[in-house]
Amino acid sequence: MEATGTDEVEKIKSKFMSAWHNVKYSWVLKTKTYFSRNSPVFLLGKCYHFKTDEPTEQSPNGSNYDVTEDGISRNVEEFRKDFISRIWLTYREEFPQIKGSALTTDCGWGCTLRTGQMLLAQGLILHFLGRGKFPKLENYDWTWPDAFVIENPDSESWTSHTVKKLTASLEASLTGEREFKNQPGPPKQIPKGDWGKRESRDEHYHRKIISWFGDSPLANFGLHRLIEYGNKSGKMAGDWYGPAVVAHLLRKAVEEARDPELQGITIYVAQDCTVYKSDVVEMQYSFMDSEKSDAKSVIILIPVRLGGERTNMEYLEFVKGILSLEYCIGIIGGKPKQSYYFAGFQDDSLIYMDPHYCQSFVDVSIKDFPLESFHCPSPKKMSFKKMDPSCTIGLYCPNVQGFERASEEITKILKASSKEKYPLFTFVNGHSKDYDFVMSPTQEERALSSEDENKKLKRFSTEDFVLL
Repeated sequence: MEATGTDEVEKIKSKFMSAWHNVKYSWVLKTKTYFSRNSPVFLLGKCYHFKTDEPTEQSPNGSNYDVTEDGISRNVEEFRKDFISRIWLTYREEFPQIKGSALTTDCGWGCTLRTGQMLLAQGLILHFLGRGKFPKLENYDWTWPDAFVIENPDSESWTSHTVKKLTASLEASLTGEREFKNQPGPPKQIPKGDWGKRESRDEHYHRKIISWFGDSPLANFGLHRLIEYGNKSGKMAGDWYGPAVVAHLLRKAVEEARDPELQGITIYVAQDCTVYKSDVVEMQYSFMDSEKSDAKSVIILIPVRLGGERTNMEYLEFVKGILSLEYCIGIIGGKPKQSYYFAGFQDDSLIYMDPHYCQSFVDVSIKDFPLESFHCPSPKKMSFKKMDPSCTIGLYCPNVQGFERASEEITKILKASSKEKYPLFTFVNGHSKDYDFVMSPTQEERALSSEDENKKLKRFSTEDFVLL
């Protein structure tokens, strides 16, 4: 009875925390973010200009107002649709209980896991749907057709809705435990006869990618599965996870995924700020099915530190250079004790998606489950100097040739931005074993629980947002 009482207290406490985080962060979705018309905006390798300077016959001096405004409008709309089409994964509540705990929400502790999920989701979008130089079928940039259907929620009504939900959930907690009869399972398959249409194929993969991140023990990359892998390294549900830890959890999740469609992609995590090129290529050719002739696509995750206690501003140009590459699938980073998914920049400000909003559990196994809560209605900006130095960079390479090109381009950026003798990380020829560096499973588990982020837990900072 005592254990049961403790569980009830923890559940009620988690409901209060969910409500508090909603009140705390809901205004962020309402607040407008301002962008300069005079500087380009980069979003995961794509560049958008919000002004047009080209003259017309009617305006030889280039001052035609209508042409300029039309050009701005088109670029703003294209940028908005591109941003909204990225997959947004946030705190959730009322999902199936996490094994080994009484938790049914990740509010207050799961933000880095969520930003890691967003980075992986972007890699899967490139892999299955296409973007820029990474089309799966032809030169095609996928965007969500219903992106502009999303409206910014009103903060006042959202907050009052939160209070009502809290009251209802507290009453429910006193009468009995909610049962989850519909556990998320594999997404519904679209009949092969309908695959002739591009829209059907796109919707299939759009929904399938989201379903892989469902809040269910069955989801390949869901919170429950990531925490399960973290348990083997001493991490528990409710613990704070750093960017480097999450990189290894994502690698393990992709490695263990049994969905046939996920066998064509793998994850490599850099070792000691070094990418060993032969190890990456070996992973790309590691198909168990001998009938497969193509190499695997690879997502490369590189945990780095951009300074000591604070981010060194010398790394700004490097970060901007990485985010301007189409190989980049984002950065797991943030401010101290707050993780954000960085996806772009303008001038000296980073563009990000914020996971710190608690939304209700969505059963992704049902047919036509709602997609709106998985897409962020508006981007946010943060000054680079407020970024925490600990982060993980994500890259996507569709094949071996793509990896070679990416390593060449990134090496140039590293050399151009490095004013010191040693770059932030390196690409080297050969295998890690050639350099007497082999990470055993025991060493890897130790690395997950003893990284620099443990020092960060002792520090607190203000949680103001920089809106430029």
